[in-house]
Parts: sequence; C-alpha cells; structure tokens
Amino acid sequence: MESSDISKPLAKLENPSTPQSDKPSGYNDLLRQITSSSDPSQVPLNLTAFIESILKESLGIVAARPLLASAVEAISSIKSTESKIEVGTHALQTLESRVVSFEEQDAMIREIMADAYQEQEDFIDAAKMLQGIQLESSQRKISDDAKVKTWMRICRLYIEEDDTTSAESYLNRAKNLLYKVEDPELNLMFHLSQARILDARRRFLDASSAYHSVSFNVTLAEEERMHALSAAIKCAVLAPAGPQRSRTLAKLYKDERAPQAAEFSILEKMFLDRLLSVEEVDKFADSLAPHQLARTSDGSTVLRKAVIEHNLLSTSRLYNNIGINELGLLLDLDVERSEEYAAGMMEQGRLTGRIDQIDGVIFFDGGEGSAERTSGGQAGNVVGRDLRKWDSKVQGVTEEVERLASTLQALYPVRWP
Repeated sequence: MESSDISKPLAKLENPSTPQSDKPSGYNDLLRQITSSSDPSQVPLNLTAFIESILKESLGIVAARPLLASAVEAISSIKSTESKIEVGTHALQTLESRVVSFEEQDAMIREIMADAYQEQEDFIDAAKMLQGIQLESSQRKISDDAKVKTWMRICRLYIEEDDTTSAESYLNRAKNLLYKVEDPELNLMFHLSQARILDARRRFLDASSAYHSVSFNVTLAEEERMHALSAAIKCAVLAPAGPQRSRTLAKLYKDERAPQAAEFSILEKMFLDRLLSVEEVDKFADSLAPHQLARTSDGSTVLRKAVIEHNLLSTSRLYNNIGINELGLLLDLDVERSEEYAAGMMEQGRLTGRIDQIDGVIFFDGGEGSAERTSGGQAGNVVGRDLRKWDSKVQGVTEEVERLASTLQALYPVRWP
C-alpha cells in the first residue's frame, strides 16, 4: 500500500471540490515527491497509486495524458527490473479499458516492460509485450521505420527462443515494408534474422547464401563479418551434397577471406572432393549450434548425413565402380544403409550411376547429377563412363580430320574448269 505522505495528497486531488486548474500542478509536485523518495521500496507502490489516481474520471483525458507520460518516465527510471514489471503490469491493467485514449503511453509502458523482460532473458514475455502495441492506429501516426523496428525486435526475440514459426511471421510483415525503410541497421537486422531462421529450419543452402551476403555488409565490424562468413561455411558444409552445394562451396572457397576462417580446412576438402576423416568431422562438430546437431528421421545427425553424402560423392570421383560392402566400410555404414544413401542420391539426381544388386556393385558415371529427380533409381538416360570417353575420342578424331581437310583445301584449292 502507498505511504500516507502520498495517499492524503492523492485523496485531496481526487476530491471534486479541488479546482481542475490546480490538479495538474498538484499531480506534478506529487510525482516529483514520489521519484525523489529516500525509500526506494515505496516508489513502486506510490507510482501505482499515482497512475490509478490520474486515470480516474475526476481528471480529464487532456490533463491526464501529459501526467501519464511523466509517470511512464518515472517507471523507466526505476532500477529494479522486478519493480518495473510490477508497476508496468498494474498500469497496463488500469489502462485496459481506456487504452484507445492513451495508445502512445500504453506503447511506451510496453517497451519499458519488454526491456525489463529481455534483461531477465524472458524473451517470450518480452515479445508478447511488444505484440500488444497498436501499430495500425487512427489515433496516432506511426512511421514505417517504427513498425519495421517493432516487428524485427519481436522476430529476434522469438529467434532467441528458437520459435522460428512465430519469428518468420513477423519477418514477413517487415518484408512487406522493408523497401520503404532507409535505415541500414534495420536492413541488416532483417537479413541477419532471415539467415538465422533459414539456418534453424535447416534450409542450409539458402542460409549459407544469406549469411554470405551479410558478411559483405560494411556497417558490420570486421570480426562480425568474419563470424557471418564462418556461419555461411558451416551451413554450406551441412547442406545436402549435389550440384547446388558444389556451386555454394565454390563461391565460398573463392572468397579471399575464407582462408582466415577456422572452418577453411573442411571447406577446402569438400570443395576439392576429398574424403573427410572422423577426426576432422568431430573437430568441426564442436563448433556447431545445437540445432545443427539435431537428429534426422533416420536417426543420424544433420552433420553425419552431410558427411556421408559428401564422402559418397567423393568416392564416385575416385572409382568407376565399387562393391557395396567396400562402400559401407568406406562410409562407416552397414551394407543396406550404404545402398540406401547411394540410391537416394541417384533418385534425386545428385549422383549419376547405377546399382547392380545381383553382383553387389555400384557403377558411377562421373560424379554429380543434374539435381533433377529421376525414376528407377538411376539418373535418367545416363550412359557409361567408358562409352562417353569413346565418344569424346571419336569427336576428337573427326575434329582433327576436319582441321586437316581445311588446311589441305587452303594449301591446294580446288579449281573448277
């Protein structure tokens, strides 16, 4: 309960016999007395009583607005986050029935409480506070920058709690107005949040591209740009093996900053189609986030699956054919799983070749496919590697014959009578 030093003046100000012209100055004097109190424990209770008093019908809306704005400033000056939340919660409850008349003050209280919740790492409640702000209002004009800033803050709060579904919904709201925003910091916040959502949803190729774009942003410090580049490399490594990932790896490998990244070693081996050892993979796994080590439907981790597919693709470049048993030893898998991985990649067009199940042999035909799905477990109308080499040699011979014929014709032109 508020102190008697405050309750008596409040009762006097609420009295109908007190002239309306004297009330604003009386409330301002009382607020100064509350904020300058020598007992900090009494400030939250006194502020709560003060806000309740100015929102009563005895004081008009025009006079109450500036007084409430002053009270909101007093709330923000409270050092204790618990006290801020306590006073703010009571103020919002008091405002609930009259929020239309005090939208700006309601928004200010919600932002203060969101800061307090965020300080306590209660990101969900912080996001919910901001969600209650009226951004489409006829009572006050809100700029596009302010709307996008609020939506992006909500988005980032949900990302901190790994709630990518809610985060993406607010990211999409911001996307619709982003072209009107000139603030470079807001634009950067949008693209970084987009990359983190793609990463959390395991859309690693898209996430790698987004992180790589962020790494070129000149408004970021050099250390942060390198951190974004490292994130791009990690996502590229975790992406499913195939032509699209190869293009992404090539783009990252050719980045002149890549050798400075801690992940460059594994990036180089993947780009050059070298087999990865268990030790290298374990060392790389230590730097990954929890969601990047999550298990897939077949029980393996995202990293484990990416490495198996990469080693399978590298094997296809080393051998024309290999026994399924030998492939299992190379991939550290049993025979059935090895065959399943090879068949799956061939069906999805990420690997070209065929499987002879009778002899237990896999025939490779030049590595990566076209990334187009095929039927029957093979990559479309694929011919054998030997036949392609034969065609190439025949083409080379015919080109030499044509070149020789052109040379002879130039030296000894045919003259018709």
